[in-house]
Amino acid sequence: QVQLVESGGGLVQAGASLRLSCAASGRTFSSYAMGWFRQGPGKEREFVAAISRTGGNTYYTDSVKGRFTISRDNAKNTVYLQMNSLKPEDTAVYYCAARWDWDAGNTPSRVYEYDNWGQGTQVTASS
Repeated sequence: QVQLVESGGGLVQAGASLRLSCAASGRTFSSYAMGWFRQGPGKEREFVAAISRTGGNTYYTDSVKGRFTISRDNAKNTVYLQMNSLKPEDTAVYYCAARWDWDAGNTPSRVYEYDNWGQGTQVTASS
């Protein structure tokens, strides 16, 4: 089990940037594939990005490709989501998720594949 705490959300103008951080507890962070999901008002939770245990593989939903970058620092037990050129439709609560994974290259993209979740951080991009 791993505990996750997100930070870095906020209210920005459309076109601005934010960097989300997710700090994980425990000594086995490098055994977990990590993902970012978001949930807008009245919507289901949706996949945003994922990164493999070693950071060698990443995967993005089409709507954020070229604007968002997921990365991780295993020495700091932290995963990041750099969000550039934010749009009003990016407004949502953003959640960090972790999945223990024997496959070093896996980048899970479905909600049910993760069993550890943070509490979420609000991101609002105003037009």
